Amino acid sequence: MFDLLVRGGTLPDGRVADIAIKGDRIAEVAPNITAGAREVIEAAGDLVTPPFVDPHFHLDATLSYGLPRVNASGTLLEGISLWGELRDLTTVDEMVQRALHYCDWAASMGLLAIRSHVDTTPDHLNTVTAMLEVREKVRDYIDLQLVAFPQDGLYRAPNGRENLIRALDMGVEVVGGIPHFERSMQAGADSLRDLCEIAADRGLRVDIHCDETDDPMSRHIETLAYETQRLGLQGRVVGSHLTSMHSMDNYYVSKLLPLIAEAGIAAIPNPLINIMLQGRHDSFPKRRGLTRVKEMQAMGIPVGWGQDCVLDPWYSLGTADMLDVAFMGLHVAQMSHPEEMARCFTMVTQTNAQIIGLQDYGLHKGALASLVVLDASTPVEAVRLRPARLVVIAKGKVIARSARGDATLSLPGRPQTSHRRAPKR
Repeated sequence: MFDLLVRGGTLPDGRVADIAIKGDRIAEVAPNITAGAREVIEAAGDLVTPPFVDPHFHLDATLSYGLPRVNASGTLLEGISLWGELRDLTTVDEMVQRALHYCDWAASMGLLAIRSHVDTTPDHLNTVTAMLEVREKVRDYIDLQLVAFPQDGLYRAPNGRENLIRALDMGVEVVGGIPHFERSMQAGADSLRDLCEIAADRGLRVDIHCDETDDPMSRHIETLAYETQRLGLQGRVVGSHLTSMHSMDNYYVSKLLPLIAEAGIAAIPNPLINIMLQGRHDSFPKRRGLTRVKEMQAMGIPVGWGQDCVLDPWYSLGTADMLDVAFMGLHVAQMSHPEEMARCFTMVTQTNAQIIGLQDYGLHKGALASLVVLDASTPVEAVRLRPARLVVIAKGKVIARSARGDATLSLPGRPQTSHRRAPKR
Protein backbone atom coordinates (compact mmCIF):
# COMPACT_ATOMS: atom_id res chain seq x y z
CA MET A 1 0.00 0.00 0.00
CA PHE A 2 1.46 3.34 -1.10
CA ASP A 3 0.69 6.64 0.58
CA LEU A 4 0.09 8.52 -2.68
CA LEU A 5 -0.33 7.51 -6.31
CA VAL A 6 -0.20 10.10 -9.09
CA ARG A 7 -1.84 8.27 -11.95
CA GLY A 8 -1.42 8.79 -15.70
CA GLY A 9 0.73 11.91 -15.69
CA THR A 10 2.83 13.08 -18.62
CA LEU A 11 6.47 13.43 -17.59
CA PRO A 12 8.68 16.21 -19.01
CA ASP A 13 10.30 13.74 -21.43
CA GLY A 14 6.88 12.84 -22.87
CA ARG A 15 6.41 9.45 -21.17
CA VAL A 16 3.07 8.70 -19.52
CA ALA A 17 3.52 7.01 -16.15
CA ASP A 18 2.19 6.54 -12.64
CA ILE A 19 4.25 7.79 -9.70
CA ALA A 20 3.91 5.92 -6.39
CA ILE A 21 4.99 7.62 -3.16
CA LYS A 22 5.82 6.03 0.19
CA GLY A 23 6.71 8.37 3.02
CA ASP A 24 8.83 11.20 1.63
CA ARG A 25 10.26 9.16 -1.29
CA ILE A 26 9.21 8.11 -4.76
CA ALA A 27 8.78 4.34 -4.52
CA GLU A 28 8.06 3.54 -8.17
CA VAL A 29 7.66 5.22 -11.57
CA ALA A 30 6.04 2.98 -14.17
CA PRO A 31 3.00 2.70 -16.42
CA ASN A 32 -0.14 1.23 -14.86
CA ILE A 33 0.94 0.63 -11.27
CA THR A 34 -1.66 -1.73 -9.82
CA ALA A 35 -0.90 -1.55 -6.10
CA GLY A 36 -3.27 0.46 -3.95
CA ALA A 37 -2.68 3.83 -2.32
CA ARG A 38 -4.28 5.80 0.48
CA GLU A 39 -4.83 8.68 -1.95
CA VAL A 40 -4.94 8.61 -5.74
CA ILE A 41 -4.41 11.77 -7.78
CA GLU A 42 -5.67 11.43 -11.34
CA ALA A 43 -3.27 13.35 -13.56
CA ALA A 44 -4.94 12.04 -16.76
CA GLY A 45 -2.32 13.40 -19.15
CA ASP A 46 -1.44 16.51 -17.15
CA LEU A 47 2.23 17.44 -16.97
CA VAL A 48 3.93 16.09 -13.85
CA THR A 49 7.28 17.68 -13.11
CA PRO A 50 9.85 17.93 -10.34
CA PRO A 51 9.39 21.13 -8.34
CA PHE A 52 10.54 24.50 -9.57
CA VAL A 53 13.86 25.78 -8.25
CA ASP A 54 14.94 29.42 -7.84
CA PRO A 55 18.74 29.63 -7.67
CA HIS A 56 18.93 33.38 -7.03
CA PHE A 57 16.69 35.40 -4.71
CA HIS A 58 16.79 38.04 -1.94
CA LEU A 59 14.38 36.80 0.71
CA ASP A 60 15.47 39.30 3.35
CA ALA A 61 14.20 42.19 1.19
CA THR A 62 11.13 40.61 -0.39
CA LEU A 63 7.66 42.19 -0.11
CA SER A 64 9.16 45.45 1.15
CA TYR A 65 8.30 47.51 -1.94
CA GLY A 66 7.76 51.18 -1.07
CA LEU A 67 9.78 51.01 2.16
CA PRO A 68 11.18 53.44 3.10
CA ARG A 69 10.01 54.88 -0.28
CA VAL A 70 9.71 53.90 -3.91
CA ASN A 71 12.80 53.58 -6.12
CA ALA A 72 12.09 56.69 -8.24
CA SER A 73 14.94 56.25 -10.73
CA GLY A 74 14.45 52.50 -11.10
CA THR A 75 18.20 51.99 -10.98
CA LEU A 76 20.23 49.29 -9.27
CA LEU A 77 22.17 51.86 -7.26
CA GLU A 78 19.09 53.60 -5.87
CA GLY A 79 17.73 50.20 -4.92
CA ILE A 80 20.92 49.40 -3.03
CA SER A 81 20.72 52.77 -1.26
CA LEU A 82 17.08 52.22 -0.27
CA TRP A 83 17.81 48.76 1.04
CA GLY A 84 20.73 50.19 3.00
CA GLU A 85 18.23 52.35 4.88
CA LEU A 86 15.58 49.67 5.26
CA ARG A 87 17.82 46.94 6.69
CA ASP A 88 18.51 49.14 9.72
CA LEU A 89 14.86 50.12 10.18
CA THR A 90 13.10 46.77 9.81
CA THR A 91 12.94 44.20 12.59
CA VAL A 92 13.77 40.51 12.58
CA ASP A 93 10.08 39.67 13.03
CA GLU A 94 9.08 41.86 10.09
CA MET A 95 11.62 40.19 7.81
CA VAL A 96 10.53 36.75 8.99
CA GLN A 97 6.85 37.47 8.35
CA ARG A 98 7.48 38.92 4.90
CA ALA A 99 9.70 35.99 3.96
CA LEU A 100 7.16 33.44 5.21
CA HIS A 101 4.42 35.19 3.25
CA TYR A 102 6.56 34.88 0.14
CA CYS A 103 7.27 31.22 0.90
CA ASP A 104 3.50 30.63 1.00
CA TRP A 105 3.31 32.05 -2.52
CA ALA A 106 6.26 29.92 -3.57
CA ALA A 107 4.76 26.71 -2.19
CA SER A 108 1.45 27.37 -3.96
CA MET A 109 3.36 27.74 -7.25
CA GLY A 110 5.36 24.54 -6.81
CA LEU A 111 8.57 26.47 -6.06
CA LEU A 112 10.09 24.19 -3.42
CA ALA A 113 13.79 25.07 -3.48
CA ILE A 114 15.25 28.57 -3.18
CA ARG A 115 18.79 29.89 -2.88
CA SER A 116 18.58 33.29 -1.20
CA HIS A 117 21.35 35.84 -0.78
CA VAL A 118 21.34 37.38 2.70
CA ASP A 119 22.93 40.79 3.29
CA THR A 120 25.80 40.49 5.75
CA THR A 121 26.73 44.20 5.72
CA PRO A 122 25.19 45.46 9.00
CA ASP A 123 26.97 44.62 12.22
CA HIS A 124 23.69 43.57 13.86
CA LEU A 125 23.20 40.79 11.24
CA ASN A 126 19.45 40.86 11.84
CA THR A 127 19.10 39.80 8.22
CA VAL A 128 20.98 36.59 8.92
CA THR A 129 19.12 35.91 12.17
CA ALA A 130 15.80 36.33 10.38
CA MET A 131 16.63 34.13 7.40
CA LEU A 132 18.03 31.33 9.57
CA GLU A 133 14.70 31.34 11.41
CA VAL A 134 12.81 31.21 8.11
CA ARG A 135 14.96 28.33 6.87
CA GLU A 136 14.00 26.33 9.92
CA LYS A 137 10.31 27.19 9.69
CA VAL A 138 9.95 26.12 6.03
CA ARG A 139 12.26 23.10 6.07
CA ASP A 140 9.37 20.60 5.84
CA TYR A 141 8.32 21.88 2.42
CA ILE A 142 10.96 24.27 1.00
CA ASP A 143 14.68 23.61 0.74
CA LEU A 144 16.16 27.03 1.50
CA GLN A 145 19.87 27.67 0.90
CA LEU A 146 21.41 30.87 2.24
CA VAL A 147 24.29 32.84 0.71
CA ALA A 148 26.42 35.19 2.80
CA PHE A 149 26.22 38.31 0.63
CA PRO A 150 28.25 41.44 1.49
CA GLN A 151 25.87 43.82 -0.36
CA ASP A 152 28.08 46.89 0.18
CA GLY A 153 31.30 45.08 -0.67
CA LEU A 154 33.59 42.70 1.18
CA TYR A 155 36.22 45.43 1.58
CA ARG A 156 34.23 48.59 0.85
CA ALA A 157 31.88 48.14 3.81
CA PRO A 158 33.23 48.57 7.33
CA ASN A 159 33.58 45.10 8.88
CA GLY A 160 32.42 43.59 5.58
CA ARG A 161 34.77 40.61 5.73
CA GLU A 162 34.33 40.06 9.46
CA ASN A 163 30.55 40.05 9.19
CA LEU A 164 30.58 37.60 6.28
CA ILE A 165 32.69 35.22 8.40
CA ARG A 166 30.26 35.66 11.30
CA ALA A 167 27.34 34.78 9.04
CA LEU A 168 29.07 31.60 7.86
CA ASP A 169 29.78 30.68 11.50
CA MET A 170 26.06 31.18 12.26
CA GLY A 171 25.11 28.57 9.67
CA VAL A 172 24.89 30.30 6.27
CA GLU A 173 26.17 27.71 3.81
CA VAL A 174 27.26 29.52 0.59
CA VAL A 175 29.89 32.24 0.12
CA GLY A 176 28.75 35.30 -1.86
CA GLY A 177 30.32 38.52 -3.07
CA ILE A 178 29.97 41.60 -5.26
CA PRO A 179 33.39 42.45 -6.74
CA HIS A 180 32.17 45.16 -9.14
CA PHE A 181 30.92 47.18 -6.15
CA GLU A 182 34.33 47.43 -4.50
CA ARG A 183 36.23 50.71 -4.77
CA SER A 184 38.51 49.57 -7.60
CA MET A 185 38.88 46.78 -10.13
CA GLN A 186 41.87 45.53 -8.16
CA ALA A 187 39.93 45.48 -4.91
CA GLY A 188 37.22 43.53 -6.68
CA ALA A 189 39.74 40.96 -7.91
CA ASP A 190 41.28 40.76 -4.43
CA SER A 191 37.84 40.15 -2.91
CA LEU A 192 37.25 37.23 -5.27
CA ARG A 193 40.55 35.62 -4.30
CA ASP A 194 39.68 36.06 -0.63
CA LEU A 195 36.12 34.75 -0.97
CA CYS A 196 37.14 31.69 -2.97
CA GLU A 197 39.85 30.87 -0.43
CA ILE A 198 37.30 31.15 2.39
CA ALA A 199 35.02 28.74 0.52
CA ALA A 200 37.84 26.32 -0.24
CA ASP A 201 38.99 26.28 3.39
CA ARG A 202 35.45 25.57 4.62
CA GLY A 203 34.38 23.20 1.84
CA LEU A 204 31.56 25.52 0.77
CA ARG A 205 29.99 26.59 -2.51
CA VAL A 206 30.42 30.05 -4.05
CA ASP A 207 27.78 32.28 -5.65
CA ILE A 208 28.98 35.71 -6.76
CA HIS A 209 26.99 38.72 -7.96
CA CYS A 210 29.42 39.15 -10.84
CA ASP A 211 29.64 42.07 -13.27
CA GLU A 212 26.06 43.24 -12.75
CA THR A 213 26.74 46.38 -14.75
CA ASP A 214 26.56 47.83 -18.26
CA ASP A 215 30.32 48.45 -18.16
CA PRO A 216 31.99 46.11 -20.70
CA MET A 217 35.29 46.53 -18.84
CA SER A 218 33.87 44.91 -15.71
CA ARG A 219 35.51 41.52 -16.19
CA HIS A 220 35.54 39.91 -12.78
CA ILE A 221 34.13 36.70 -14.25
CA GLU A 222 37.59 36.11 -15.73
CA THR A 223 39.14 36.36 -12.26
CA LEU A 224 36.43 34.12 -10.81
CA ALA A 225 37.23 31.48 -13.43
CA TYR A 226 40.94 31.69 -12.57
CA GLU A 227 40.40 31.40 -8.81
CA THR A 228 37.96 28.52 -9.28
CA GLN A 229 40.58 26.50 -11.14
CA ARG A 230 43.44 27.53 -8.86
CA LEU A 231 41.59 26.31 -5.78
CA GLY A 232 39.91 23.24 -7.28
CA LEU A 233 36.38 24.60 -6.87
CA GLN A 234 35.10 23.33 -10.22
CA GLY A 235 31.38 22.55 -10.13
CA ARG A 236 30.84 24.54 -6.92
CA VAL A 237 30.91 28.10 -8.26
CA VAL A 238 28.20 30.31 -9.79
CA GLY A 239 28.50 33.64 -11.55
CA SER A 240 25.15 35.40 -11.13
CA HIS A 241 23.87 38.14 -13.45
CA LEU A 242 26.95 38.56 -15.70
CA THR A 243 25.18 41.47 -17.40
CA SER A 244 28.39 43.16 -18.54
CA MET A 245 28.81 40.33 -21.04
CA HIS A 246 25.86 41.84 -22.93
CA SER A 247 28.10 44.85 -23.67
CA MET A 248 31.46 43.10 -24.22
CA ASP A 249 32.97 42.83 -27.69
CA ASN A 250 32.74 39.47 -29.40
CA TYR A 251 36.48 38.89 -29.55
CA TYR A 252 36.90 39.11 -25.78
CA VAL A 253 33.86 36.91 -25.20
CA SER A 254 35.34 34.30 -27.57
CA LYS A 255 38.23 34.04 -25.08
CA LEU A 256 36.06 34.34 -21.97
CA LEU A 257 33.51 31.59 -22.61
CA PRO A 258 36.08 28.77 -22.84
CA LEU A 259 37.60 29.97 -19.56
CA ILE A 260 34.21 29.77 -17.83
CA ALA A 261 33.58 26.32 -19.30
CA GLU A 262 37.02 25.02 -18.27
CA ALA A 263 36.46 26.25 -14.72
CA GLY A 264 33.11 24.46 -14.46
CA ILE A 265 31.33 27.67 -13.46
CA ALA A 266 27.56 27.89 -13.81
CA ALA A 267 25.70 31.08 -14.77
CA ILE A 268 22.45 32.49 -13.40
CA PRO A 269 20.93 35.36 -15.36
CA ASN A 270 17.83 36.96 -13.85
CA PRO A 271 15.85 38.13 -16.89
CA LEU A 272 13.03 40.01 -15.18
CA ILE A 273 15.41 42.12 -13.11
CA ASN A 274 18.29 42.36 -15.59
CA ILE A 275 16.17 43.90 -18.33
CA MET A 276 14.46 46.21 -15.84
CA LEU A 277 17.61 47.60 -14.22
CA GLN A 278 20.22 47.57 -16.98
CA GLY A 279 20.55 50.16 -19.71
CA ARG A 280 19.10 52.92 -17.50
CA HIS A 281 21.84 55.33 -18.65
CA ASP A 282 21.28 54.61 -22.35
CA SER A 283 19.11 56.59 -24.71
CA PHE A 284 18.82 54.59 -27.94
CA PRO A 285 19.84 52.02 -28.90
CA LYS A 286 19.13 50.82 -25.37
CA ARG A 287 20.91 47.77 -23.97
CA ARG A 288 18.78 45.30 -22.02
CA GLY A 289 21.59 43.64 -20.11
CA LEU A 290 20.77 39.94 -20.38
CA THR A 291 23.95 37.90 -20.57
CA ARG A 292 24.83 35.59 -23.49
CA VAL A 293 22.62 32.67 -22.57
CA LYS A 294 22.59 30.63 -25.78
CA GLU A 295 26.30 31.17 -26.41
CA MET A 296 27.15 29.86 -22.94
CA GLN A 297 24.87 26.88 -23.34
CA ALA A 298 26.54 26.06 -26.66
CA MET A 299 29.85 25.87 -24.74
CA GLY A 300 28.36 23.41 -22.24
CA ILE A 301 28.13 25.98 -19.44
CA PRO A 302 25.15 25.28 -17.13
CA VAL A 303 22.78 28.26 -17.29
CA GLY A 304 19.69 28.59 -15.11
CA TRP A 305 17.05 31.30 -14.79
CA GLY A 306 16.71 33.15 -11.47
CA GLN A 307 13.86 35.25 -10.04
CA ASP A 308 16.10 37.62 -8.00
CA CYS A 309 13.46 40.00 -6.61
CA VAL A 310 9.74 40.28 -5.88
CA LEU A 311 8.19 43.53 -4.61
CA ASP A 312 11.36 45.02 -3.13
CA PRO A 313 13.54 48.14 -3.61
CA TRP A 314 14.76 46.84 -6.97
CA TYR A 315 11.64 45.37 -8.55
CA SER A 316 8.03 46.47 -8.21
CA LEU A 317 6.41 43.29 -9.56
CA GLY A 318 6.75 39.51 -9.24
CA THR A 319 4.68 36.43 -8.44
CA ALA A 320 6.99 33.65 -7.17
CA ASP A 321 6.26 31.86 -10.45
CA MET A 322 9.41 30.50 -12.06
CA LEU A 323 7.47 30.01 -15.30
CA ASP A 324 7.10 33.80 -15.48
CA VAL A 325 10.89 33.95 -15.29
CA ALA A 326 11.30 31.30 -17.99
CA PHE A 327 8.74 33.08 -20.18
CA MET A 328 10.59 36.39 -19.98
CA GLY A 329 13.97 34.74 -20.45
CA LEU A 330 12.72 32.93 -23.53
CA HIS A 331 11.73 36.24 -25.11
CA VAL A 332 14.77 38.30 -24.21
CA ALA A 333 17.22 35.54 -25.17
CA GLN A 334 15.19 34.88 -28.36
CA MET A 335 14.92 31.18 -27.56
CA SER A 336 12.03 30.49 -29.92
CA HIS A 337 12.99 27.10 -31.40
CA PRO A 338 10.94 24.25 -29.86
CA GLU A 339 14.08 22.72 -28.34
CA GLU A 340 15.08 26.08 -26.88
CA MET A 341 11.62 26.70 -25.43
CA ALA A 342 11.67 23.27 -23.79
CA ARG A 343 15.14 24.06 -22.46
CA CYS A 344 13.74 27.16 -20.73
CA PHE A 345 11.47 24.86 -18.72
CA THR A 346 14.41 22.59 -17.86
CA MET A 347 16.38 25.66 -16.74
CA VAL A 348 13.90 26.40 -13.93
CA THR A 349 13.72 22.77 -12.83
CA GLN A 350 16.55 20.29 -13.44
CA THR A 351 19.29 22.76 -14.42
CA ASN A 352 18.69 25.01 -11.42
CA ALA A 353 18.61 21.96 -9.14
CA GLN A 354 21.97 20.86 -10.54
CA ILE A 355 23.47 24.34 -10.17
CA ILE A 356 22.64 24.68 -6.46
CA GLY A 357 23.51 21.05 -5.73
CA LEU A 358 20.12 19.67 -4.70
CA GLN A 359 20.26 16.05 -3.63
CA ASP A 360 17.69 13.37 -4.57
CA TYR A 361 15.90 15.67 -7.02
CA GLY A 362 13.82 14.35 -9.90
CA LEU A 363 11.14 11.86 -10.87
CA HIS A 364 12.82 8.53 -10.31
CA LYS A 365 12.72 5.77 -7.74
CA GLY A 366 14.38 6.88 -4.52
CA ALA A 367 14.10 10.60 -5.26
CA LEU A 368 12.54 12.97 -2.76
CA ALA A 369 8.77 12.91 -3.32
CA SER A 370 8.39 16.57 -4.28
CA LEU A 371 6.53 17.20 -7.52
CA VAL A 372 3.96 19.37 -9.25
CA VAL A 373 0.94 18.53 -11.44
CA LEU A 374 0.38 21.32 -13.98
CA ASP A 375 -2.64 22.22 -16.10
CA ALA A 376 -0.55 21.69 -19.24
CA SER A 377 0.53 18.75 -21.34
CA THR A 378 4.13 19.62 -22.29
CA PRO A 379 6.97 21.77 -20.95
CA VAL A 380 6.58 24.23 -23.82
CA GLU A 381 2.87 24.55 -23.14
CA ALA A 382 3.66 25.15 -19.47
CA VAL A 383 5.98 28.03 -20.37
CA ARG A 384 3.38 29.45 -22.76
CA LEU A 385 0.48 29.30 -20.30
CA ARG A 386 2.11 29.62 -16.86
CA PRO A 387 -0.81 27.39 -15.86
CA ALA A 388 -2.49 26.46 -12.60
CA ARG A 389 -0.59 24.14 -10.28
CA LEU A 390 -3.30 21.55 -9.86
CA VAL A 391 -1.46 19.70 -7.09
CA VAL A 392 1.80 20.44 -5.27
CA ILE A 393 3.43 17.63 -3.31
CA ALA A 394 6.33 18.44 -0.99
CA LYS A 395 8.33 15.62 0.59
CA GLY A 396 5.44 13.20 0.27
CA LYS A 397 2.63 15.49 1.44
CA VAL A 398 0.04 17.36 -0.64
CA ILE A 399 0.50 21.00 0.35
CA ALA A 400 -1.47 22.90 -2.30
CA ARG A 401 -4.27 22.40 -4.81
CA SER A 402 -5.65 24.76 -7.46
CA ALA A 403 -8.54 24.67 -9.91
CA ARG A 404 -7.97 24.49 -13.65
CA GLY A 405 -7.75 27.76 -15.51
CA ASP A 406 -10.72 27.12 -17.82
CA ALA A 407 -13.31 29.79 -18.54
CA THR A 408 -17.06 29.32 -18.82
CA LEU A 409 -18.41 31.04 -21.93
CA SER A 410 -21.82 32.25 -23.04
CA LEU A 411 -21.31 32.54 -26.79
CA PRO A 412 -23.92 31.50 -29.38
CA GLY A 413 -22.93 28.34 -31.21
CA ARG A 414 -19.69 27.85 -29.22
CA PRO A 415 -18.73 25.37 -26.49
CA GLN A 416 -19.49 26.36 -22.93
CA THR A 417 -15.90 25.91 -21.78
CA SER A 418 -12.75 27.50 -23.17
CA HIS A 419 -9.57 25.51 -22.54
CA ARG A 420 -6.31 27.44 -22.73
CA ARG A 421 -4.40 24.28 -23.53
CA ALA A 422 -3.76 23.67 -27.21
CA PRO A 423 -6.04 21.12 -28.90
CA LYS A 424 -4.50 17.70 -29.44
CA ARG A 425 -3.40 16.91 -32.99
